[in-house]
Amino acid sequence: MKKLIGIVGTNSDFSTNRNLLLFMKEHFKEQAEIEVVEIKDIPLFNKPESKELPSSVLEIAEKINAADGVIISTPEYDHAVPASLMNTLNWLSYHIYPFLDKPVMITGASYGTLGSSRAQQHLRQMLDSPELKARIMPSSEFLLSHSLQAFNEGGSLKDEEQIEKLEGLFKDFMIFVDVMKQLGNAHEANKKEAENFSWETL
Repeated sequence: MKKLIGIVGTNSDFSTNRNLLLFMKEHFKEQAEIEVVEIKDIPLFNKPESKELPSSVLEIAEKINAADGVIISTPEYDHAVPASLMNTLNWLSYHIYPFLDKPVMITGASYGTLGSSRAQQHLRQMLDSPELKARIMPSSEFLLSHSLQAFNEGGSLKDEEQIEKLEGLFKDFMIFVDVMKQLGNAHEANKKEAENFSWETL
């Protein structure tokens, strides 16, 4: 069974993105083991000269390294991902490379009608950066709009059409993970490239 990490893309105590990942964890438990990971304890990125990373960052990095794939569920603030998620990705690309060639599925929930569509596009750009270089599942968006009304008291999605779409995307992601395992021939070269990359020498 595949092991996946589901990252809650906010440090908020209440988040419908957390609810979405918890629903996925239960709904897809026969297909994959999904561990929901919080970013609440990640300190503000300060680019330490010692290159020593906080234990909370190293713990998440180890989980990502050991996982077959990652799901990130992000809300949308001002047409972008939350500062807490950006901060986490800053740490996870500072002399460590857990996302390098790692299959990633992006989901998002928002209170409004757009379902974090702009934030998802922003996140794709970040994950495609030289220091992260994740393998993002293409042509796939799960946009949960009006998310405050989307779940029942048991934590399940109410809308059967949304569940059906999510099931299709998740099935595609399982295939995507398998395909990406076959495309690792350049992994060491990609890692070396990421390690040697510097914005200062461009």
